[in-house]
Amino acid sequence: MSLEVFWFILIGVLWAGYLILEGFDFGVGMLLAVIGRGSTKAETNDKRRLMLTTIGPFWDGNEVWLITAGGAMFAAFPAWYATMFSGFYLAMLLLLVALILRNMGFEYRYKRDSDRWRAGWDAVIIGGSVLPPLLVGVALTNLIHGVPVDRSGNFTGTFFTLLNPMSLLGGVTLVALSLVHGAFFLALKTGGEVREDARRVARQVAPVAALLAAALLVWINVHTGTVWSWAVSVVGLLCFVGALIADRRGRDGVAFGGTFLTIGAAVAAYFLAAYPDVMPSTISAAYSLTVHNAASSHLTLQIMTGAAVVFTPIMLLYTAWNYWVFRKRITTDHIAPQTDPLAKVEAGAH
Repeated sequence: MSLEVFWFILIGVLWAGYLILEGFDFGVGMLLAVIGRGSTKAETNDKRRLMLTTIGPFWDGNEVWLITAGGAMFAAFPAWYATMFSGFYLAMLLLLVALILRNMGFEYRYKRDSDRWRAGWDAVIIGGSVLPPLLVGVALTNLIHGVPVDRSGNFTGTFFTLLNPMSLLGGVTLVALSLVHGAFFLALKTGGEVREDARRVARQVAPVAALLAAALLVWINVHTGTVWSWAVSVVGLLCFVGALIADRRGRDGVAFGGTFLTIGAAVAAYFLAAYPDVMPSTISAAYSLTVHNAASSHLTLQIMTGAAVVFTPIMLLYTAWNYWVFRKRITTDHIAPQTDPLAKVEAGAH
């Protein structure tokens, strides 16, 4: 295996890790819009705090996978990075804004004991959880569909060039899969009404997500598929079916593992279908960026490989340890009464 192919695979693993791990906390953020309501405002707040507490130890670490994937693309395939991040500039900017506002929502939601204040930040969290998977799905699907790249490797289209039917289906499918993934995560991590509500939503959304995923994977493989991408796509769909069966039997961990594998298989199918292209050109196949003509020098890849061999296992071990520490199921009984930090400041001033 050449170093170019090795780094193409590793970047695929990084994108899969990001979408799997960040996918469930995107799903939890979206679910604030449809579950977690109580008979009183205080009960609603406790349920939503419970939902956000389940992802509290994980969401910022999950975003590191996105940074690492982007950094690996920049270092290993600078031509790919330059064309993609310049051509998809507006989409990437919207992605960053959505992530920043969502993260602000996680932090600022608790700064005042006010229903109106919390409702505003909840809306920000919901919007910031829907937009990123939509944009990432659109961007990655365009790497299969192809974009207008000229002889010099420059993107010659516009933002609306990216909004073709295949890429829009990819974005909507990733949103639906993230929602089901997040619902299964909530079912695994919580008890009581929140768990039952999450399972109910998962059962309602899962058939739609399955149809969207099947349509997308078939379209991708017909467009530019290989025997391996077809095989991985079938495995991913079977894992999703297995997740639904496990949910019916009340096996929350297996259900979550099923959607975990489904998203991972979908990303693998993308990269297998794209190889050896990293950015196919719709102007001429001769202008396409490939694993070989977009890569860094051999020496650069050697240095990067040495660093990856050392630090990747450390990152994986730390991530696994973090999830192990916070593995327990929680309920609203574990949520302490909320206090108003502003009131404490005012009291201290007096």
